[in-house]
Amino acid sequence: MSTAYVPQQPQPTHVGAPPAPPHTPPHASEATRLLCAGTYLDSGYRDRVIEQLHLNEQRIVAPSLGFDAARILAHALRARRHELLWAGAILGLWIIGAVLTEGLLATFLGPSLFLAIASWVRGSADRPPLYRRVPAFLFRWWGRIGFAWLLVATVITAFGGNDDGSSSGSSYDSYDSYDSSGAYGDGTPDLSDVLVPTSSELGELFEPWQAWLGLVMFVLIALCTAAQRGQFARVLAAELSPQRFPDASGDPAEQDEGQRFQRLKDRIRLEQHAPLIMYHEARPFCGAGAAYETWVLAVELRPDGMKKQQPISNRTVLERVRPLLEQLRLPSEYAGQSVRDRLRWLEIDECVFLPAEGLRRREEAPYDPQAFEEHRARAVEEGAEKRRHFLRIRVGGWEEELVVTVFVRIHTQGGMLMLEIAPHVLLPVREDFKDADRTAHRFRHNNVIGKAAWAVARVPGSVARSLVALGKGVLYAWRLLSGGYAEALPDGPALSVRELGSVRGGSLFQEMDVQRYLKSIQDRVANGVKAAIADAGFQTGEFVQKIVNISSGGVNIEGGVEGSTFAVGSHASASSTTSGGAAPQKESDTDGNE
Repeated sequence: MSTAYVPQQPQPTHVGAPPAPPHTPPHASEATRLLCAGTYLDSGYRDRVIEQLHLNEQRIVAPSLGFDAARILAHALRARRHELLWAGAILGLWIIGAVLTEGLLATFLGPSLFLAIASWVRGSADRPPLYRRVPAFLFRWWGRIGFAWLLVATVITAFGGNDDGSSSGSSYDSYDSYDSSGAYGDGTPDLSDVLVPTSSELGELFEPWQAWLGLVMFVLIALCTAAQRGQFARVLAAELSPQRFPDASGDPAEQDEGQRFQRLKDRIRLEQHAPLIMYHEARPFCGAGAAYETWVLAVELRPDGMKKQQPISNRTVLERVRPLLEQLRLPSEYAGQSVRDRLRWLEIDECVFLPAEGLRRREEAPYDPQAFEEHRARAVEEGAEKRRHFLRIRVGGWEEELVVTVFVRIHTQGGMLMLEIAPHVLLPVREDFKDADRTAHRFRHNNVIGKAAWAVARVPGSVARSLVALGKGVLYAWRLLSGGYAEALPDGPALSVRELGSVRGGSLFQEMDVQRYLKSIQDRVANGVKAAIADAGFQTGEFVQKIVNISSGGVNIEGGVEGSTFAVGSHASASSTTSGGAAPQKESDTDGNE
């Protein structure tokens, strides 16, 4: 007699709540590391970081959700210091070379000027309009061709290409002898002859030794350009590598700065993760990302004749909602202890928003725990205008690159219950920042020919880039000395360095995760509010009535903000006729510095 083999069925692997999973601190998160790398890659991003966090020291820092703004500022200042040193060295080589070659190197400034104009005309957008692209293309290629032509002429001169004297005086004699058309009869050279001289003119004006010295200076400039890139590659392989970055104490960027940075670093780290949020009136949720389907629901509390009424307060409803949200951290009993669902890292806390207006000094903001507890105790039951209390639920997905934050506020007054939900989404870090490791690795492991080709291609524009970098440094120093920022009245944050370093749109996977996080949180909030109303002895009919079933338990809340959707129930789904999602399609015209 044969019997079928039945494999043993899986059994639950744990009882009760699993141990808390390890959590990456903000200063060691992947988002922080990539934004630090971005300060070396994009000078525009670096300048805005320094302006917001270092120059405008009267501005309170925006909440840093999943990252450390102080560490990003440290690397921004270090990257700018490196840039200024290399810019000074490269510009110094140009000046010394122009003097030693008695003006030969100065003839290359004309094509370099065209390259600088091309970059300015094109702008920083990924896809600039046609009226910018066409003139930028013409300027760029005129500069490249002119520089290449001068370089060939210099090589010919260095090897004595005009020693036979066959063309001696031909350039200047032509100005006086050609009178039939009047082109050169006045002895005035053409503008193109001044900006891009011909090879014969170079041979007449300069000696071979000058040409050789000019070529040597170009080699030195190329070496400086390659060394600057190599320094960036070494930083990515050392303190910004995934292995060493978690050790903030060994990061040289935080050790090399002056007293101003050390003071601001301590202040930023006090403010950026505090539950008390000092805000600017026009930008209350600065730092939380883009608003995502915000809505407000109001219901009248009608007594249920079958139950005894109990007092209901804002705190009562919040305490009913919070345990339901905490249950989202529990994985399926069959998933095991090692499940990596980001809901296991769900963070729940209470925050209080206060306006920054009215403070006399930045240090007067009430960040100490006792002051915050007083504000929270009073704000939680207030109808509020400027001071507002929120229950904050945060999920940091994709190594803190995709951050979903839901602000929940509940208020009961005059027999009414108002429920406000304001979801916000921080999109992933910019693609070029995420490719920093790949870029540095490619440069480090490239052969000598590849590195030389990369450096030589950047020699023509090196003088313009150096002048711009040094000019920005001088302008920043002047603003720092004369702007009066140290004694200015405190102000709320104007921007978030995390939002500046975000992409315009995420991937489909990321959009799906945003929807999953939001629907899970909204489901628990709705169930908690409904249960609190029922427990207090009030009817839930109006609450349910405002939730109209649309399909299989899916619901759409009416009367909220236009385009808002909301789901409730174990098999709920929601739809919206608008497209305002967390991962919109990338716009055709975007700013590369943002």
